[in-house]
Amino acid sequence: MPNRKMLWAIGGGLGVAALVGSLALAFFQPRWLFRAVLRVAPGAVFFQPWPADAPQQPIALTIDDGPDPDTTPKILAVLAEHDAQATFFVIGERAEAHPELIDAMVEQGHELGNHLMRDEPSIQQPIEEYEQDLLAADAILRDGLARAVDPAESVPSPRWLRPAGGFYSQDMVAIATRHGYRTVLGSIFPYDTHLPWSAFAQRQILANLQPGEIIVLHDSYRDGQSGYWGQRTAQTLAAVVPEIQQRGYTLVTLSELSP
Repeated sequence: MPNRKMLWAIGGGLGVAALVGSLALAFFQPRWLFRAVLRVAPGAVFFQPWPADAPQQPIALTIDDGPDPDTTPKILAVLAEHDAQATFFVIGERAEAHPELIDAMVEQGHELGNHLMRDEPSIQQPIEEYEQDLLAADAILRDGLARAVDPAESVPSPRWLRPAGGFYSQDMVAIATRHGYRTVLGSIFPYDTHLPWSAFAQRQILANLQPGEIIVLHDSYRDGQSGYWGQRTAQTLAAVVPEIQQRGYTLVTLSELSP
């Protein structure tokens, strides 16, 4: 019969193994994990299946929580330098306050996504309030898109919605679908809202590249500190975008990845 010390050793070893396994899942974010989520809570997009031997090797870049007058121009400058495209999931209140930044995104060929009106967890909202915020943000996005087209042309419709906070319910997906949106999360998230190290974000992104991935990064600020996230995102992109392109991938909008 095992003695107490042996049982403690076995238990400790299992605990370490479980911790290592959890950290590996968090870092590598394997696709089977997202498929498991979709079996329980269908309706969202985490990645786009893509043949590894296809001529085109796209990866969608998405950036949440802007625009911010201090940091969005820096992010746009990095993307313009490398001819990379992104989908910006903008906060309605911030987009309304900074229409010139929305115009700059559209003029550079980026896509606008709906990230509701405020940076608050969408899953905690009453469903009626969630729908109202979706529609309010949608109107602001459409105004921005209308400014970029000839008055005689039809205004393109925003297609993508990302719930603030990263959690969703079936009711939220149904409401988004009813209003012409697809709900999207992502498959490469380097915890840039939690870990203050661009070097970690760079390694995590580059370690997980596959065609069809959806990268999630953040603009704007936290707790009133302008640039807290966005400055780091600009730094991260300046480092990883050339490497991503050198590996043969193309950074595209979500609608280019999943028409």
